[in-house]
Amino acid sequence: MTENPSSVPAPKLLDQVRGKIRLKHYSIRTEQSYVDWIRRYILFHGKHHPKDMGAQEIESFLTHLAVHGRVAASTQNQAKSALLFLYKEVLGLDLPWLDNVERAKVPKRLPVVLTRDEVQAVLSRLDGTHWLIAGLLYGSGLRIMECVRLRVKDVEFSRGEILVRDGKGFKDRVTMLPSAVAAPLKTHLERVRSLHQQDLAAGFGEVYLPYALDKKYPSAGRDWAWQYVFPSANLSEDPREGKTRRHHIQDQAVQRAVKQAVRAAGIAKPATPHTFRHSFATHLLEGGYDIRTVQELLGHSDVSTTMIYTHVLNKGGRGVVSPLDR
Repeated sequence: MTENPSSVPAPKLLDQVRGKIRLKHYSIRTEQSYVDWIRRYILFHGKHHPKDMGAQEIESFLTHLAVHGRVAASTQNQAKSALLFLYKEVLGLDLPWLDNVERAKVPKRLPVVLTRDEVQAVLSRLDGTHWLIAGLLYGSGLRIMECVRLRVKDVEFSRGEILVRDGKGFKDRVTMLPSAVAAPLKTHLERVRSLHQQDLAAGFGEVYLPYALDKKYPSAGRDWAWQYVFPSANLSEDPREGKTRRHHIQDQAVQRAVKQAVRAAGIAKPATPHTFRHSFATHLLEGGYDIRTVQELLGHSDVSTTMIYTHVLNKGGRGVVSPLDR
């Protein structure tokens, strides 16, 4: 007997949110973040359904985050994005622009940049996979998640290039593969390939594929070309599909390793893996490369974003001679 579709209960709201996010191919981190903000929003308003609330409730929630939670501007903006996604994409409601929301003030800070000597001091205190990743962050200008999500097929040794797929804003770009990293990376991939062959022999070896490519190409997930360049040491269950796979290395492990290396190098700067990307851009500009080239390598949509590094160059006496030294 066929079940009447009208008798099938509609999915719960948060399940609808997850479904819409996956339909749009957002990352698992975005999904977890959006669902968490929407849940907090509902609890903040006494578990009222969002369709019975609107701009006023969103304003009060975001204002609470800014005033009482004292959250960073980026955190408040993320919460706002989650709620606008809920109303526009899931509930199909268009809300007026929230002009009256009290925004957390964005601090105008210059990025932390390491000198060339400091970069080498940090790199010398890393080894193995962490050294390789840090070398690509600095030598190629990659973001940490772009690096750990690299696939074997996206590294072109013969051309000395790395193809970054689905970078920030779902954009692809090409950047350089540093020659200093090429040979160690080849050796690393030989070990990764051996690990992949062991997984295949054990009945595993399938990797996550984006955009439902596993349905279009059922065997592609086991192909060597699609494997992660930096796989995890352990197999784990995919939280979305329930399949046992070998995911990429966690970025938190790299962050911890870099933090320890910075401390061991005696560098009194709040440097993180992202600091290597800032240093990459600054050192290229110091070397005389034009800002449009740096913009393309970084994947910035607007050159004004890249211009922040010119401000870094003009600080610390580079652009002005102290009157004490005249």
